[in-house]
Amino acid sequence: MENLMFGSRAYVQKLVQDVRSSYWFIPSALVFAALLLSELTQWIDHNPDMLPVGLPDDFLDTQVDGARQTLAVIAQSIIGVTGVMFSITMVAVSFASGNFGPRLIGNFMRDRGNQISLGVLISSFVYCLMILRAVQSSGSDGLESFVPQYSMLVALMLMLMSVGTLIYFLHHIPETINVSNISADLGRRLENRIERLIDNHADRNEEPAQVPAKDAVETELSLGHAGYIQQLDLDALSDMAEQNDWVIDVNVDIGGFVSSHETVLTVHSASAPTPEMCDKVCACFAVGEEQTEAQDITFMIDQLVEMAARALSPGVNDPFTAINCLNWLRNGLSTALQYKGGLHPTSRPRVQYRSLTVLQLLNISFRAAAPYCMADKMARDHWMFCVRSLLDAAMGEDKRNVSKLLEDFDKHYPEAD
Repeated sequence: MENLMFGSRAYVQKLVQDVRSSYWFIPSALVFAALLLSELTQWIDHNPDMLPVGLPDDFLDTQVDGARQTLAVIAQSIIGVTGVMFSITMVAVSFASGNFGPRLIGNFMRDRGNQISLGVLISSFVYCLMILRAVQSSGSDGLESFVPQYSMLVALMLMLMSVGTLIYFLHHIPETINVSNISADLGRRLENRIERLIDNHADRNEEPAQVPAKDAVETELSLGHAGYIQQLDLDALSDMAEQNDWVIDVNVDIGGFVSSHETVLTVHSASAPTPEMCDKVCACFAVGEEQTEAQDITFMIDQLVEMAARALSPGVNDPFTAINCLNWLRNGLSTALQYKGGLHPTSRPRVQYRSLTVLQLLNISFRAAAPYCMADKMARDHWMFCVRSLLDAAMGEDKRNVSKLLEDFDKHYPEAD
């Protein structure tokens, strides 16, 4: 079972997402690139005639002692600055976690600016060390002094790049902990993901759902692992159901938490599937220790609601941050209502699952944020404005759902009028 899961497409997708959101991948890749670059420039220094143009004489007068001192100073300075940058990053992460919610830590870990900044400095440090060991002094053993002039020039260029990276980083860190930028980044990603989901639904031809036969054998399957559903390979499930004449009921949502022995799906088949088939079906799920945004749109909404709730807590009392979060929630819901006809439930012929709907988005966003907003007049008034604007944009069943939310609001919070 473990080997099947590790080789499944869902697990591979989860692994790719984990690598992309890790704080070590880009710095490690840049360090490896620095090692290759050091070997390349040293080869050029030993074979300068291979270049069509040589260096000017002003770049060729560096002596052995001067080269060593220059490379040592650059390396020491860069590693010192790297330590300070890492400390600043940890302070920013701690500040964001305490003020905006611990689930936002992943946004800082995935930040490409932080990853590239750390990678540039560490790779420059490694490059200087590799070139420093290539500098040779003449000695009694007959070795001639050797100064890798081209490598020295590249080291100076990396030093200037590191200075620019430091300047950028000192500007970037305050930007990343600006609450408006955090909510805007979440809001834009939410909008893009909803648009992508609607596009995917439009590209797939809808077919009538298959009904299990009355005498079908029902096989309930669990994953044997507890955690959050991070990836669900619906295409693979559909292919297996089609090949084996199954109907599969998926009982869990992407992003939901499942226990080790909880039933995640039910297979309706003419005969009970073999253990190998059951393992292949379960391998379509990838479970992790935390929610991610890879396939779970609701996680971004939860983060915006959490920011609004913390902003409206008695210890913070910041209605403007809450209003900003409500604005981005309204933008995401407006996209779900209006982009290419709106978000509608979708299904697959042989795989029945709970498709994301506008009603679900409405419940986890504005209905979830209502109790926090009602205690503050500014937030309450803006909540009403956002929901009424959604009511104007909604059509059909969506309009009735938004209207029902307003009715519930008037029933439970009559003082808001």
